[in-house]
Amino acid sequence: MGSGWAEYSAATGAKVWKTADTAEVSRTMNIYVVYDSEDGHTEVLAQAVAQGAAESGEADVHLKSVDQADVRELEGMDAIIWGCPGHFGTISAGLKAWIDKLGYLWAHGKLVNKIGAVFCTTATEHGGIEMTLINLITPMLHHGMIIVGLPANIPENVLYGSYYGVGITCRLEESPDDPPNLPTADDLALGRALGRRVAEVTSRFAGKRGG
Repeated sequence: MGSGWAEYSAATGAKVWKTADTAEVSRTMNIYVVYDSEDGHTEVLAQAVAQGAAESGEADVHLKSVDQADVRELEGMDAIIWGCPGHFGTISAGLKAWIDKLGYLWAHGKLVNKIGAVFCTTATEHGGIEMTLINLITPMLHHGMIIVGLPANIPENVLYGSYYGVGITCRLEESPDDPPNLPTADDLALGRALGRRVAEVTSRFAGKRGG
């Protein structure tokens, strides 16, 4: 791997996970988390997803915004998780433009059998969360990826969650001068649960490929 990989340092004070170009750290998996975020809500959720994926200690997690992410990096990944704010029940323009760059990878089957998962934020309850998640999953299916969601036996998903990925509501602020309504502790627990789930499933597939 080249030296262009960005380290991930969680805003919550989580440890820094070494990147793929750090020779002294050996990881069995590479997990890519890419997000579009306009007001910081989705970025915070993406950090929680990345943190959960890294908790296994087996994964090198690459967390990047759509402005930083390079689609050519995806070929070397074992799992890809992407997310965005929901725009009228579908993918945000920023992430959609990035996904539309994946044509070469699709034509050559470069993402077939990679693990995939998705997450999103919306400003209102019943504001299209699950529709946005389904729309985020659709390009992964076109690429032949294996989709991972959150099953009902994951505690964080029992009372507040979705089977299709992580979708949360960050209510609109009453005034432009108000601080942003960032994801709650329960929201972030769902994000970490998705990251852990992806790492667990990816580890099983990586072991079969290696054995």
